[in-house]
Amino acid sequence: MDEWKLPWDGRCRCGKVTVRVTAAPLLASACHCLGCRRMTSSVFSLTLTVPADGFEVTAGEPVIGGLHGATQHLCCGRCLSWMFTKPDRFDSFVKLRPTLLDDQGWCRPFIEVWTRDRLPLASAPAVHGFETEPALDGYGPLLEACAREGAKPDGT
Repeated sequence: MDEWKLPWDGRCRCGKVTVRVTAAPLLASACHCLGCRRMTSSVFSLTLTVPADGFEVTAGEPVIGGLHGATQHLCCGRCLSWMFTKPDRFDSFVKLRPTLLDDQGWCRPFIEVWTRDRLPLASAPAVHGFETEPALDGYGPLLEACAREGAKPDGT
């Protein structure tokens, strides 16, 4: 676990809400879907999928923004930074925006999803790409490969 240099701290733009990651991420991804592009006002969104028991909000109280249903996007109530997502039916992990981390330069997506919606100018250095989402049973091998081959804070 030393290769991950945990724990990681992060914060929203204004610093009112802070988070800590104490478990290695399961997957790093870039999403090109229209919803993510609108949420980020960018060409794609970056995500680190981390175990829920290795993630905590250490200060402030995020508010629901974006999606208000079973899947929830959590944002800072002051600066409205999109910080993380709690996906419906998957309580065991949180999808963190890695751009919130204090040390974020190492992060590269291992997979790209919704590439069929990708804007022509958008390019992410992902190892694997999917027109929509990988099949649910395809995630196991992707998680294993990401653990072996994905980018880590020490540059490996």
